[in-house]
Amino acid sequence: MELILKQDIKNLGEKDDIVKVKPGYGRNYLIPKGYATLATPSAKKVLAENIKQATFKQEKIRKDADTMAAKLEGIKLTIGAKAGETGKIFGAVNTIQVADALRKEGFDVDRRRITFEVEPKFIGEYVANLNLHKEVKVKLHFEVVAE
Repeated sequence: MELILKQDIKNLGEKDDIVKVKPGYGRNYLIPKGYATLATPSAKKVLAENIKQATFKQEKIRKDADTMAAKLEGIKLTIGAKAGETGKIFGAVNTIQVADALRKEGFDVDRRRITFEVEPKFIGEYVANLNLHKEVKVKLHFEVVAE
């Protein structure tokens, strides 16, 4: 029995894969749970068209990420934070502050796509990793200064 998977299933396949399974497994488990549909000729044509459109969209998103990465290469941010006399920040600089600083520079990056190599807890220079796309990653240098 041939089925088209609607979601990733461990040890079977990923979403939009066409897989062959035993009829009982497909009829009694995968189809009723909504994990798969029958792979009829018309369903295969629809799947091929959907994959083609999704590939086009992903390519456009990747190109946008590449252009943003090229623009971000020379950027160095300065983030102000309240700090004590020893240079220790009250609290820590977080991804929201980095995202806001990027927004002021004209770049709209989601804060969930920002990670730090070292958590910024003192005044100084740090590096943030921006995951713009699963294949496009940028290292952004920023400086934390006392306000």
